[in-house]
Amino acid sequence: MYSQNDLDEAVAAGAISVDQANALRGFVENQRATPSVDEEQFRLITGFNDIFVSIAAAILLFAVGFIGQSIGQTLGLIIDHDGPSPLAPLFVAATAWGLALFFTAKRRMALPSILLLLAFVMGVFATAGFSLVLAVGEPQGNREALVGGIIASVSGAIAAAAAWAHWRRFHVPITIAAGAAAVSAIAVGLIIAVLGNADGFNGNILLGFVLLLGIGVFLFAMRWDSSDPARVTRRSDVAFWLHLLAAPMIVHPIFSLLGLNDNSASIGEGLVVIALYIVMGITALAIDRRALLVSALAYVLFALKALFDQFGAVELNVALTALVIGSALLMLSAFWHQARAMVVRPLPASLRSKLPLLDRSVSSVASPAPAA
Repeated sequence: MYSQNDLDEAVAAGAISVDQANALRGFVENQRATPSVDEEQFRLITGFNDIFVSIAAAILLFAVGFIGQSIGQTLGLIIDHDGPSPLAPLFVAATAWGLALFFTAKRRMALPSILLLLAFVMGVFATAGFSLVLAVGEPQGNREALVGGIIASVSGAIAAAAAWAHWRRFHVPITIAAGAAAVSAIAVGLIIAVLGNADGFNGNILLGFVLLLGIGVFLFAMRWDSSDPARVTRRSDVAFWLHLLAAPMIVHPIFSLLGLNDNSASIGEGLVVIALYIVMGITALAIDRRALLVSALAYVLFALKALFDQFGAVELNVALTALVIGSALLMLSAFWHQARAMVVRPLPASLRSKLPLLDRSVSSVASPAPAA
């Protein structure tokens, strides 16, 4: 099976022409009887070998991390005498980069590339964090928030630089989302450092800041999406991972700030959750991204279960909740294109131009080279 990205690379390499690539896209879309723009395609696996290599890579990364921890303990490079050593994530990051030189740069394997990118960026972040903790030592007095925030910010900056270097070398679409997460860590660390010891600072302030960051990541994702409304280049894959990052950063703070994480929900709160989920569904239809619906799914399931409890359907509340949500999502999936048309067509033309196309003739759409 060939992905949109494979076709783009074939065009860029001169193996096939733009017209031939567009003709193939048109044929596949006609066979499926649905526009490919509504399939929200992204490359995850190309065969079972992707899974096989990913499992083997995960085992190897665990092994080198364990060896690094053992060496760190021998050399005394550990936190609090029995804590983690910066050598463990350092070994993991170095190994992930080395493996990516073959499985990403040469073999172009999707799932192993994602795993190796995450291992590399998180390994760099942990290495920087643990090293700074060792260098700074135990903070004195009420400086814990200040020191911890600074360490998180510096580690996030180093991880963001590592993600940028990885992107320049390998161009794995998820790398931009990893870099955005690292930048978010910088911002959160700075907020904790500045306000952590201030009077009145609490978790709600931090949640509100994460919500703002999530909106920022969402807008950044829309910038990538709007640059490829036909979704035929690597930019669409980059936007997919950014939306996947933004969704929980938006959804979790909203429902937490509404007080819906205390294992109880009144009828009013349940109705608010359902109303918000409908709004998120309309937004997901407009931008043709399902990540918002998936991220908020746990909250709406909990809210519906609480509503059925209130109405006395205790024995069947779980089954009724699953029945309602499962049926609704399947119906939405079956008629996604028609529902999108109802949402998008009434919008102003200036806004529609920034959203994924509803209807298009693939043969008339030129396929640009993958974004660098």
